Amino acid sequence: MLTIGEFSRICRVSTKTLRYYETMGLLQPWLVNPATGYRFYTADQLGTMRLINRLKAYNFTLEEIKLLVVTFNGERSSLSAALQEKKQELLRQKTLLNQRLRQLDGDIENLRQGCSLVNAGDEIVVELTEMPAMTLLTRRLKVREGDFPQAYQQSFGILLDKLQKQRLTMNGSPMTLFHDDEFSEEGLDTEFAIPVRETTEETRLFQPGLCLKTVVSGPDADFPAVYARQIQWAEAEGYHNADALFEVYRSDPRDDPQAFCAEVYYPVRK
Repeated sequence: MLTIGEFSRICRVSTKTLRYYETMGLLQPWLVNPATGYRFYTADQLGTMRLINRLKAYNFTLEEIKLLVVTFNGERSSLSAALQEKKQELLRQKTLLNQRLRQLDGDIENLRQGCSLVNAGDEIVVELTEMPAMTLLTRRLKVREGDFPQAYQQSFGILLDKLQKQRLTMNGSPMTLFHDDEFSEEGLDTEFAIPVRETTEETRLFQPGLCLKTVVSGPDADFPAVYARQIQWAEAEGYHNADALFEVYRSDPRDDPQAFCAEVYYPVRK
């Protein structure tokens, strides 16, 4: 038997962390002395702690780790599937990081040449267009800033699964609507949607009407710059925002970041 201090020292995890793991049900002491409250662990639990640390190193959340370690008891097929999925997630993060590094190199070079770090966006093309009404199958939730890649993947996966199970006909490209004016602590009110032909209890009618439209493409698509330019254009021409801003994805950035293409829409009225 190992005291909590000995277990902590061997695993290089603080006793505070071990107590937190105990509270959340991730790793329970083998024995708690009812008289003193002293906690003891077994040598076998060192392997469990090593697995927890390994999964943490791969950026699994503690809740994900608990599912794998406690619920599935470290079962190999479950671990293998989770690791494969995490590998794909890390590869997407690697691609994004490489994009940021290229952008950083470009910004450094622009500053060396005396250019502004952020341009005025005058080169961004904005056009006024009338968007037709559409029936949407949607999933709406609050998304925190760093959770968008995972939320996109999960939400569109759920929607495509519903599409297939309910035998609905896809009638356009996947899209995302943003209902908040700003981020909050709970996240941005985001609606993931797929246009469909049929109407069901789970669909809703969306009538964007008159919109400003901008096409963005490539791995370095600057969505904030596009929205800033559209807002400037609207103010200059006497238009006001009329509905949720939305993006339509003509391609999946995971397939080929270089060929990524999306349309950004800003509903307006006079």
